[in-house]
Amino acid sequence: MTTHKQWNNPTTTTDTDTPATPRKSRRIFLWVFLAIQALFVVWIVTGSAGSSGTPSDCGTLDAQTCNDAEQAGTAIGVGIVIALWAATDIILGITYAVYRLARRSRV
Repeated sequence: MTTHKQWNNPTTTTDTDTPATPRKSRRIFLWVFLAIQALFVVWIVTGSAGSSGTPSDCGTLDAQTCNDAEQAGTAIGVGIVIALWAATDIILGITYAVYRLARRSRV
């Protein structure tokens, strides 16, 4: 018994058809996404580590006030970087969703 190719079902094949080789997924978006995540992690680590200064940098402030101001500035900077990180992830997620919707097959 032979099977006939149905025109409305592209997955049905006959005995003489050769199977199509599936395309390998490149996952470019995944690697770009991971690279961006790594950049933000490096940015936070270097920003946090670079906040160690000496009290002589503060001019007329005493050492305790200088250290407190430095820690507050570091916290604000890290908070801004985290906010940018979250905004970037949201934009990347929306962009990826639009890309996937545009590439899905229309049946």
